[in-house]
Amino acid sequence: MQEHELQFHIKCKAGDVGRYVILPGDPGRCEKIAAYFDNPYKVTSNREYTVYSGTLLGEKVSVCSTGIGGPSAAIAMEELAAIGADTFVRVGTCGGIDLRVQADDVVIATAAVRQEGTSLQYAPIEFPAVASYEVQEAMVRAAKQLGKPWHAGVVQAKDSFYGQHSPARMPVSYELLNKWEAWKRLHVLASEMESAALFCCAAALDVRCGSCFHVIWNQEREAAGLDQKESHDLEAAIEVGIETIKLLIEADRKK
Repeated sequence: MQEHELQFHIKCKAGDVGRYVILPGDPGRCEKIAAYFDNPYKVTSNREYTVYSGTLLGEKVSVCSTGIGGPSAAIAMEELAAIGADTFVRVGTCGGIDLRVQADDVVIATAAVRQEGTSLQYAPIEFPAVASYEVQEAMVRAAKQLGKPWHAGVVQAKDSFYGQHSPARMPVSYELLNKWEAWKRLHVLASEMESAALFCCAAALDVRCGSCFHVIWNQEREAAGLDQKESHDLEAAIEVGIETIKLLIEADRKK
């Protein structure tokens, strides 16, 4: 591609963002997350990408939305890394799979099932989509320090939201239903749509990435007749993401 002063999709240039970036999916969450920064300001908004910057512990940090799914998430990471970002914390939502996971819990991804297409453009299928150890360890410490209910383990990353929620009506129902049963038997914690792509993209770019999620609900708990509610309050996951960045800043300063 031709050289541009601004990155092609996120419309940012070097100096616009910090090395630490929080990645929500929804552009509407960016302002809420940026409110946790010191001196936050809006940088730009284009397509699904809204960017704010500010500081935490005196260090420049940013938040950039990625939209839904792996392709747009990988684009955001590629372009942010090209202008200096090297540490990424995804804060998003998920649906529980394992029966221990309840609405309002925080799920921390140690790895992601690669049931999507974007990661295949970065790594062969034999390569595991794993979170950066430093980031996932900081997330667990953050959740503990904040007293949030949390789980750490494998999540499933998919490309089709309705392939999860209406699998029986899909022409490939035989595959979707059987693999979902496999994820349950393997105690996969939750289902989301970006982490496999982000983890593999991060490995290819040699940057750090981890993911934490607010659990909206758990369809398996509902199917099992267990207590179940639906929650859209992301405050706990956002706070874990912010604290994770602070812990990483402190650790990096000691290196």
